[in-house]
This record gives sequence, structure tokens and C-alpha cells, in this order.
Amino acid sequence: MAHTKTNSIYDTITNQIIAALEHGTEKFSLPWHRSTAPLSRPVNAVSKNAYRGVNVLALWASAEAQDFGHGLWATYRQWQSLGAQVRKGEKASPIVFYKVLDKSEEEKTEEDESPGRIFARASHVFNVSQVEGYEIPETPEGEEFDPIPQAQAFVERTGASVRIQGESAHYTPSTDTITMPDRERFFTTSSRSAGENWYATLLHELVHWSGADHRLARNFGKRFGDEAYAMEELVAELGSAFLCGDLGLSTSPRPDHASYLASWLKVLKADNRAIFTAASAATKAADYLQSAKQSGS
Repeated sequence: MAHTKTNSIYDTITNQIIAALEHGTEKFSLPWHRSTAPLSRPVNAVSKNAYRGVNVLALWASAEAQDFGHGLWATYRQWQSLGAQVRKGEKASPIVFYKVLDKSEEEKTEEDESPGRIFARASHVFNVSQVEGYEIPETPEGEEFDPIPQAQAFVERTGASVRIQGESAHYTPSTDTITMPDRERFFTTSSRSAGENWYATLLHELVHWSGADHRLARNFGKRFGDEAYAMEELVAELGSAFLCGDLGLSTSPRPDHASYLASWLKVLKADNRAIFTAASAATKAADYLQSAKQSGS
């Protein structure tokens, strides 16, 4: 493999992305149809409101652990109100909600303008995957999906286990598997066909896959601490951009990549070398995945 030539291409792509970031980017949105909120935040099936605060993280973690493909949640009674029934033996996921206790007139003083005492209460919700008798709202009809031969062959030769189900794209370290939304959910954007969006997303998850402990053992915890997750996302999207170039899916970085990266760079302002650190790690990931074509590992 001609590392010098390849790395020069990667440098060019990285510098173009930095230029795009400096000039500002459009708001990023995922290129596939979802039945929940636009950014895949957990949503209550009855109120249709997105969960907030710590509940978002709690339900994301619960969905990841149990491999739920949808973001609709509700309490046992709420599901019953929708004509659905939680299956026997299903375990609920805990959330927290806040309630305000009104003060009685006797407790209030003229100087006291507070509405009352706020306290937290626990509640328990179930995912739509745990119930029967509820039909998930239909998503818009998808576009015809045409596999891209060189990209499909590349993915297969890496040996990664890819499951196609639900509406979430993610890598699960505990099972060492990649989950992708149904192909029919993807649509054409201003810079990509539906098929190109599918493979660009899958390449993003493959870069995550490459960082597993028994592969590249990529870990940003020591340097970036709480922002290590953001760094990993930067690496995955840069790696996707590099591989799109390698596979002929694009000859220059798409606006989609810069828009996605911008959302993570905001939390890394304290380290102006973060993008270059991410680019270096992305290059190693792309090289690893390219070499995996021969080893099948």
C-alpha cells in the first residue's frame, strides 16, 4: 500500500474539512428516516415529547444494553392506554421526573415567592420492543437501494458482523457487532445518493469497530477525559471521509462530514490540536481496515 500517497490524500481531506469548519456548516441531520425525534432522542409514546436531561442518557444506555432498535418509551399504564400490553417477564427501565409541591397559604410569607418544593420521583418505562399490540408509525417510503460493488466488497472483506434492523446505527463493543438501520430508510441528500449515505454511515461504524481492544485498542481517556467520546466520534467521521475517498464514493469531503464534525468540535475548543489528533487516529483506522481486506480480521 502506498502510504505516502494515501496519507497525502488524507491530509488534503483533513485540511479541506478544517476550511469548511472555519467557514461554518449547515445543521447536521442523519440521512435516514426515523419514527422518533429527529436526533433519535427517546420519546414518550403517549405525549410524543422527547425525554430530557439525565433520562436521555439513561434510556440510551438501556436501549444499547438490550439492543432496542427504537426510541419509543412509555409506562405500563401508558402502553395500556394505547391498547398495548407489556410482555410478561419484561424488565422496566428507570427514569426520574420532577414534581412541585404547592405551599399552602399558611406556609407562605410576603417575601416568599417560590412556587413550592421540588422533589424527584422515580418512574419506570418500557420500550416499544417490549410490548405487543402497538403498531410503530410508518416511516416515509424509502428509495430503491442500489448496492455499490466496491464498497460492499470492502465491508465484507473486513469480516465485521453487521446486523440490519431498527432505526439506529451503532457499534456494540460487548457483542462486537455493528447495527445498521434498514437500507430502505436511507434517502438522497444534497451531496449523496441513498446508497452512498448507507455506506458512508456503515464506514463510520466500521471505524468504531476498528478501535476495539483486540484490534487498535483506541483510547482517548487519558488525554481528553470526559470528552473521549467526542474524540472517538471525530475519528469515526474522519475515517469515514477517508474511506469514502479510497472507495471512490467521493473525491473531496462532503458537506455532511463537516457538518457532523462541527457538532463534536464544539466541545473540544480547549484543544486546538484535537482535529489533527483525530485525523492521525482516523488514518490508522483506515489503514487497518484496508489491511483487513487481506487478513479478513
